[in-house]
Amino acid sequence: MAETGRPARPRARDAAATRKALLDAAAELFFERGFNRTTVRDIAGRAGANQSLIFRYFGSKAAVFEAVAARLGHEQLHQTPVEQLLDTTLRSMLRDEPGRRRDHTMVTFLRSLGTDGPAADIAEQLGDDYAAALATLTSAPDARLRAQLVLAWLVGIGLVRDVSRIEPLSTAGPDEVSELFLTAARTLLEGTA
Repeated sequence: MAETGRPARPRARDAAATRKALLDAAAELFFERGFNRTTVRDIAGRAGANQSLIFRYFGSKAAVFEAVAARLGHEQLHQTPVEQLLDTTLRSMLRDEPGRRRDHTMVTFLRSLGTDGPAADIAEQLGDDYAAALATLTSAPDARLRAQLVLAWLVGIGLVRDVSRIEPLSTAGPDEVSELFLTAARTLLEGTA
């Protein structure tokens, strides 16, 4: 009972704030421990939320990971000049420095396509946003198609390098891969730096 003699009103839930807290906690834990060593309980505990909310908002731990990766992709998209977007995205995927993790946003994006749920929706929106940004680099009438082809190459590089581990791409240096990729991308997207 409240001091006024009336029953205390339950605290209003802020779904958006809870969802953000879960994503923030998950991002920290995935970075610190990796996907496999992070549990739903760990994420909920760090966020100060009930773990059932993870399943309500996302559906699974994998979907939380995909949402975190998509959020990072959107941050990169908004913070990077469009002329540098491909180079920046590719180099973050290729990064192989001790103590720094590679950015698997594009690979995660591909894994989410064709599935249902919040993570797939987020990944689809991320792909659309990247394609829209890249399409501004060309005045060709099929700019959107050209941008999507370049994105397909980018995602393919991530898959071959990190999932299939096919040589020589899996061990090629970031500078070599970036130079070849960006030269090819310029064929489709005039003005790409």
